[in-house]
Amino acid sequence: MKAIELTIERILLASRWILVLFYIGLAAALLVYGVSFIFKFLKVVTHVVDYTEAEMILAMLGLIDAALVASLIVMVMISGYENFVSRFDEDDAEVSFLGKLDSGSLKIKVASSIVAISSIHLLQVFLNSGQYDNMKLILLTLIHLAFVISALMLGFLERIMSGLKSTTGKDDGEH
Repeated sequence: MKAIELTIERILLASRWILVLFYIGLAAALLVYGVSFIFKFLKVVTHVVDYTEAEMILAMLGLIDAALVASLIVMVMISGYENFVSRFDEDDAEVSFLGKLDSGSLKIKVASSIVAISSIHLLQVFLNSGQYDNMKLILLTLIHLAFVISALMLGFLERIMSGLKSTTGKDDGEH
């Protein structure tokens, strides 16, 4: 019976490497999104003299939004790999910042990024508010507030959990 249990555990542990396919897919998606960003940037450059101030602000917000989404992809790829697949070599100076992203802080960073992205989208909508009816503006604002409240709750829960970890000396997030 112990041999079966050991085999199952080895299979389950080895299956984490399947996640690498997802992270490589995200890296490819990031490359595609980078190409899309270049085209957005070139559009801004070619219209810099034509855009009004409001149009330029909207264009810049679009570029900022793209940068935030790209950063979110990188954060999920690298942190997910390190948390669920394998640790990066600590001797490598390029990845020295990674040890600071456990699963709890990753959730908070992802939630914060989503709130930032949502804020930019909402600002873009409000700058073009004439194109939207009041009900859609209210719904978009409520959705944004749901993201904000979710991020705050995640932060609050993480703070409670880190307080419990420090009092018990246990850290369930480590592997």
